[in-house]
Amino acid sequence: MKKRVTLTFPKRAVQMPVTYRLAKDFNVAANIIRAQVAPNQIGKLVVELLGDIDQIDAAIEWMRQQHIHVSLSLAEIVIDEESCVHCGLCTGVCPTEALTLHPETFMLNFVRSRCIVCEQCIPTCPVQAISTNI
Repeated sequence: MKKRVTLTFPKRAVQMPVTYRLAKDFNVAANIIRAQVAPNQIGKLVVELLGDIDQIDAAIEWMRQQHIHVSLSLAEIVIDEESCVHCGLCTGVCPTEALTLHPETFMLNFVRSRCIVCEQCIPTCPVQAISTNI
């Protein structure tokens, strides 16, 4: 089972080894998609949790008990086909190659199943054709 969540850490919890505890105590793998963490500041992590559903739920409950705000992410990348100019800039920042240019037509291809919704493509698009559905 996979669940994508956003974790918001209070200043006092930023130094906590959360991903280590998820793996060791709950047997849940945490694939970090985006991180904004610095000492003495509110931190944010977008992670994809992988494991048994009961273990993931227990891990989420444990994080909430540690005063870490956990919100489920249901966002998906949306491409406005009419606005897209197929420049390919987004393909250069896509870490999973969910965005590629067709080798013959040079039209943008989007493979939703490969997308991890890291949102790196959004600010890269010069015509603002890429957004999230939320």
